[in-house]
Amino acid sequence: MVIAFFVACCTLALTVIGEVLHARRVRRAGHLAFGATGRPAAWTFIVPPLRCAGVFLATWGALILAQWDPVEALVKPNPRADRQLLICLDVSPSMQIADSGPDTEKMSRARWAGKVTQGILDRVDMKDTRITMVGFYSKALPILRDSTDKNVVSNLMDGLQMYVAFEPGATDLAAGVTESLKLARPWARKSATLVVISDGDVEKGVAALGAVSMPPSIADTIVIGVGDPARPTLVSGHSSRQDAWALKQLAARLSGYYHDGNRLHLPSAVLAKLTMMSPRSGSLMGMREAALVAIGVGSTLLGLAGPMLMWLGTPRAVSRQRATVRARFAAESGGVA
Repeated sequence: MVIAFFVACCTLALTVIGEVLHARRVRRAGHLAFGATGRPAAWTFIVPPLRCAGVFLATWGALILAQWDPVEALVKPNPRADRQLLICLDVSPSMQIADSGPDTEKMSRARWAGKVTQGILDRVDMKDTRITMVGFYSKALPILRDSTDKNVVSNLMDGLQMYVAFEPGATDLAAGVTESLKLARPWARKSATLVVISDGDVEKGVAALGAVSMPPSIADTIVIGVGDPARPTLVSGHSSRQDAWALKQLAARLSGYYHDGNRLHLPSAVLAKLTMMSPRSGSLMGMREAALVAIGVGSTLLGLAGPMLMWLGTPRAVSRQRATVRARFAAESGGVA
């Protein structure tokens, strides 16, 4: 970054020198180009500073992007990460029912749950965040611990039939929540966000959860429901649909927020309030984005300066006089000026 700034400053200095020499040449030919006054249109005094700014911004942005290594940024997370994303995922067979998503052609609940979760992953700064995932069906099992790769999470939640790793039985939501809270207890205070994703079609739900003792590490809790809440689908000998009421009860027990994710992603207002969200992954601009903006603005300034001077650089009075002369000459010669 320091080298990019230094080179951009050197380029700016050369541009300033060039603008000064160009201004001298324009003054010498001023009467020929701009009539009796010898001066261009009044607004053109801003062009030299804008061209200098454009060169500086475009140079700085290009050098930042030339030095940017996205692979290095991904593989070198902060060893002292202080945020945790804890995902408690329902992996029961009912999650394979294809009745989710906003499109006419529905997708499985498991795959749509992954797409909803991706909205959270896209806002997470992996330099300072670790991801832990707990899957539950007939029991609860940790699937992933302290991962720094959000792509692994995306692959796991892309409709993968993880229920085959469990003994068949009743879906135990209480076990999944209990195991997740157990893993969160050693973490730092207010450092974790708990995301519970389920269709609510469980035999052991809120009633089996008992008294809930939330660890101090849990700062925010979101319960996301997937599956059609109105139209049931037959699976394993019973009708399955999203039990929104049970999931709302769970959110209340966990002092969290319930979201019907069957058709819509999490609202941006909810994501923005999460404690785990880094400012640079939300509203603030990163170095790469700043470089792209700098290149765009600088190139626009440089690209527009020439055409604007050609079309509007001459004073209007001089332009009208020249138009009148060309029209008179065309009329007298019988041709076109």
